Amino acid sequence: MSALLAYLAAELRHRWQAVRDTKDAGYSTEAVLVTALLVSLAVVVVGIIALKVIGKANSINL
Repeated sequence: MSALLAYLAAELRHRWQAVRDTKDAGYSTEAVLVTALLVSLAVVVVGIIALKVIGKANSINL
């Protein structure tokens, strides 16, 4: 059992070091979050514009 725990600890250290050695250092996560924020902002802006256009169209008397 202790050999298994030692192996798992060594494997965890090895994988953690591999994560640390990558050059992007979490850049992809940051890029995804920024992209999601921009998409959310765009959806809100389109919704506001759509409400204003619909309101203006409904106020026109024919």
